Amino acid sequence: QVQLVESGGGLVQPGGSLRLSCAASGMIFSIYSMGWYQQAPGKQRELVTTINSSGSTNYADSVKGRFTISRDNAKNMVYLQMTNLKPEDTAVYYCNVDLLYYGETGLLRRGVWGQGTQVTVSS
Repeated sequence: QVQLVESGGGLVQPGGSLRLSCAASGMIFSIYSMGWYQQAPGKQRELVTTINSSGSTNYADSVKGRFTISRDNAKNMVYLQMTNLKPEDTAVYYCNVDLLYYGETGLLRRGVWGQGTQVTVSS
């Protein structure tokens, strides 16, 4: 009933920038928090940043001052602007959305994951 589609990943040189996008679609009633996570090869998935429905944000120390999360509530989208990228930022980036949707038994709350988008920072 709900789907997240991510886009914007790719290969970039150190110091470069990328913008990730995540669109939520389906029988959505409302969205609470939205966020981005990263998973590097051989490592666990880790929180990068979140933004709540009021626009308050939270960042991992490793990305503070370089990454910016934003959301468009009208479009059910969340973005991640990444600047001054470093090789250690290389990972698959996943969008996560905490939302209410219309299920078969009424309104249901659920955390939904996107399929992931690869970001590679290399010269």
